[in-house]
Amino acid sequence: MPKIAYRPKKFGVERQKLIDTCNEIITEYAAQGFELTLRQLYYQCVSRAIIPNNIRAYKNLGDVINDARLAGLVDWESIVDRTRNLQAQAHWSNPAEIVEACANQFKLDKWSTQPKRVEVWIEKDALVGVIEGVCKELDVAYFSCRGYTSQSEMWSAAMRLKKYYRGGQPPIIFHLGDHDPSGKDMTRDITDRLQEFSGVPVVVERLALNMPQIEQYNPPPNPAKMTDSRAEDYVAEFGDESWELDALEPAVIATLIRDSVYGVRDAEAWSAMCEEEAAHLVNLKKVSDAWDEIVENL
Repeated sequence: MPKIAYRPKKFGVERQKLIDTCNEIITEYAAQGFELTLRQLYYQCVSRAIIPNNIRAYKNLGDVINDARLAGLVDWESIVDRTRNLQAQAHWSNPAEIVEACANQFKLDKWSTQPKRVEVWIEKDALVGVIEGVCKELDVAYFSCRGYTSQSEMWSAAMRLKKYYRGGQPPIIFHLGDHDPSGKDMTRDITDRLQEFSGVPVVVERLALNMPQIEQYNPPPNPAKMTDSRAEDYVAEFGDESWELDALEPAVIATLIRDSVYGVRDAEAWSAMCEEEAAHLVNLKKVSDAWDEIVENL
């Protein structure tokens, strides 16, 4: 993991202590298989009482991490920006390579024999990396809403879910979002519009962030956004504090998703599909290994 110095810099005692602590947090999460956004790193520092929970502290942490990376003190790959990524097509050096890749990537739709069809939706694009690993592990489709989902995307989702329902698989959406006026309302909005567009029952379960989780894990609070048009109703029910999903431990989010999916998945049907997939993979691997011989016999 690269620590590359571009601009040598000396740090005061307090800033160096903050850098060392951040590196400890980064190492801790890397050991669990998670990358961190700056926002997630900030909340980890706040929850450990290392820095206060305010905009000034967040900006200061960003400045410190930026300078520390340039000075070669923080790994360049340890803090990720999940909202900006280069897109490019895959390329191969020879046909045998793509045949091998196809063999390695072959997957049956194991949800096709399940009694229900599950998807995981998350409010923020920046947190897709947190749910990506567990969703791939469970072979569950996942989606970044980017706040209130666009009308086009919501309609497309409704058509997809209606198809599942008519095929005998009632759909379930596990939704994760901030616990603030808009974040809470987004679950309601998803439910209403999916129902309106699809015309079939779609269960939307708010998986996080919920008050029992806030009480259990005690994430750092923020003032509720009183400029939000939904603030009045929110404050009447929950008070004047709000909480961001980013503040919840990635491992906790992964466990919530895993437990919820296991709760609706038919284990016997899943196991049968896994066995069928494994048998196909064996045959594909044989083809991949014998590719040169196959080409010679064409």
